[in-house]
Amino acid sequence: MKKPFPTEYPVGSFFAKYIDLVDTENVIDLLRQQQAMVESLYKNLTVVQQDYRYAESKWSPKEMLGHMIDTERIFVYRALCIARGEKQSLPGFDENVYVDNANFSAQSQQQLVTHYGFVRQSTLALAESLTEEAQQRIGTANGSPLSARAFFSILAGHERHHLNILAERYGLK
Repeated sequence: MKKPFPTEYPVGSFFAKYIDLVDTENVIDLLRQQQAMVESLYKNLTVVQQDYRYAESKWSPKEMLGHMIDTERIFVYRALCIARGEKQSLPGFDENVYVDNANFSAQSQQQLVTHYGFVRQSTLALAESLTEEAQQRIGTANGSPLSARAFFSILAGHERHHLNILAERYGLK
């Protein structure tokens, strides 16, 4: 799957900043590489690292992984809806409310890593099943016109954004 053309998403938007972080034309390969990186990173965290917060009200690495899982489900749901021709506008979501209500800190690190892997495998299966026509179909999400395939690049960029935060602010690579 290729990155979307600028006509498939609003350039300069919130979503565009994530697409700009994708530096390859093979988004599916990038998603596979990211899965390996995330699983390796999280499997090796100590208990102290899992729950560390670099500032008050910032997410712990466990909460960040939970956020990435939730966000992937939402972005891929949006991609599925748009690929299938949904005409209704798809809603946005408040990521902080989702994390506050998820209780990720009560889940084991292994549970979260396993959950992440299942969600990513489902994402890859959907991405690989879409025709070029379905990938380029445009719908509306969070008030913006976007193609189905834009969401896979947004997902990859979103994950890169959080991997960068983990490296820069938590010292995790």
